[in-house]
Amino acid sequence: DEALKEWNEGALVNIMWHACNPAMSEPCGWDSAGVLSKLNNDQWKELTTDGTPLNRFWKSRVDAICPFLQFLKEKGVEVIWRPMHEMNQGAFWWGGRPGPEGTVKLYRMLHDYMVYEKGLTNLIWVWDVQDFGSLAEDVRLYNPGNKYWDIAALDVYDKSGFSPEKYHIMTEASGGRPMAIGECDKLPTAGQLKDQPRWVFFMGWSELEFSANTASEIRELHQAANIITLDKMPGWKKD
Repeated sequence: DEALKEWNEGALVNIMWHACNPAMSEPCGWDSAGVLSKLNNDQWKELTTDGTPLNRFWKSRVDAICPFLQFLKEKGVEVIWRPMHEMNQGAFWWGGRPGPEGTVKLYRMLHDYMVYEKGLTNLIWVWDVQDFGSLAEDVRLYNPGNKYWDIAALDVYDKSGFSPEKYHIMTEASGGRPMAIGECDKLPTAGQLKDQPRWVFFMGWSELEFSANTASEIRELHQAANIITLDKMPGWKKD
């Protein structure tokens, strides 16, 4: 309901999904029994093999969230959809498995299930990685392929911030498609965004936005001429 309300006011709707480990119970927390849990190699193979018990159970969890996205589809809401974020992040049960049988395989399966079997054609898919020192290699190892994403996103948390090197890597990896700052603690400045104009949006991470930035820095950024805020949005055309 809130997503629909914001859409009707002209906002972008950006939704991510911290899925619980399908080999464990839900609801779950941000801990070793939840999002930060692990799957062993045998469990991973079962999960990514269609028709196995763990694969079917995982699909049932996907089924549980699809009606909400279907509701938004029926209301004409396009959703920027960022599941399995930070795919190169080994702390999450879905992440840190490079190569064709690893994290990218599950991402592709999720995409195909939600789009082709569940009919959710209102999703704008975000492929998201974190800014580790291995980023140049990670954008190759964790790229699920162009047919599986619409926006390439980088989560920026290391102390080098919004460096020209990261921007260049993501510019190359995006192949001309939109690219975004999926999340960050320290916000970019308006000047940095002028120097790196390919970023189409940024998202501060919850409470970290307010601990890593002063109130004046937040105001200065959002009031800058090159930043589009909700009051400048023209609204969405209804068919």
